[in-house]
Amino acid sequence: MKQILLIEDDKALRENTEELLELAGYSVNTAPNGKIGVDAAIEDVPDIIICDIMMPELDGYGVLQQLSNNEKTKQIPFIFLSAKTEHKEIRKGMDLGADDYLTKPFDEEDLISAIESRLAKAELIKRMQDESTKEHGVTDNEIRTVHELKNFFDDNGEVSSFKAGESIYDEGARSNKIYLILKGLVKCHSMDTDGKELITSLSKADDFLGFTSFLNNVPYQETATALETVELAGISKDNLKTILNENKNISMELMELLSENISMIKAQLLQMAYSSVRRKTAQTLLQFAELMNTKPNEPIRISRNDLASVAGIATESLIRTLSGFKKEGLIVIEGRNIQIIELKALQYVN
Repeated sequence: MKQILLIEDDKALRENTEELLELAGYSVNTAPNGKIGVDAAIEDVPDIIICDIMMPELDGYGVLQQLSNNEKTKQIPFIFLSAKTEHKEIRKGMDLGADDYLTKPFDEEDLISAIESRLAKAELIKRMQDESTKEHGVTDNEIRTVHELKNFFDDNGEVSSFKAGESIYDEGARSNKIYLILKGLVKCHSMDTDGKELITSLSKADDFLGFTSFLNNVPYQETATALETVELAGISKDNLKTILNENKNISMELMELLSENISMIKAQLLQMAYSSVRRKTAQTLLQFAELMNTKPNEPIRISRNDLASVAGIATESLIRTLSGFKKEGLIVIEGRNIQIIELKALQYVN
């Protein structure tokens, strides 16, 4: 049975998460703060660590730093579980060596999936590193994970900025770069035969953009447009292919990431095809709120056309549905701003 160390200062959350993990078949040790967590990890080395960031005595960053400097614990997979959602906070955690970063409130399935994938990856990397060491050794400058790849984009990519409404690239243009979104929200879209815009995906900070093909000069199949002020870091496809060819671990992680993106798009298409207009509208509002990191009392500022395009319904139908939600007290509308008042109720709209 795999052993998990859970470091969390919130007693209720710690106990609930412990119960969840035990029901999933894991052995769980807990610690109420970072200092105790470090001591527990060194005394009884776990298979994986889940750690909060904001804690008394020693915060999550300090925990990761201390464990990374200890020979007994430096290879343990480490997952941050935090309410901090800013790109710079995620980047800081990954720079310190974290394997994953989940934000609160988290979905139970996401947590279990993250644990399973990190444990499997740790075992696979161990085997591959053993083989690599036998063949040619491993250098300190080697890029080993997708998070390290993102840091490479951030540190070495060509940074460009776009204002809301500006096109990042157009359908049919030749693609020679892959981008990492540093800031902002991007929509990818194309036109159907009737000239109607169809949004194919939404991407936020820390997402990759532009994976049309790894070959140079292949035309983009869609247009990418900034929904708000956007900053991108881009590197050439040739540079990326060199990195992937030199490290199989990143290739596998990247394939897993792209597969997850495809699954999300499939789920969105199923929603567009089979859900009611009310449910499509509700789910699209929740999706934008999540992507834009909107807090409970903060409004979403987004055009009705974009909302309707993602939901897969006519703009007129969306506006009527929003008016209905407003009358029901689920949302407040002021111009382009939409504020979600009853989050739970909106989640269960049929």
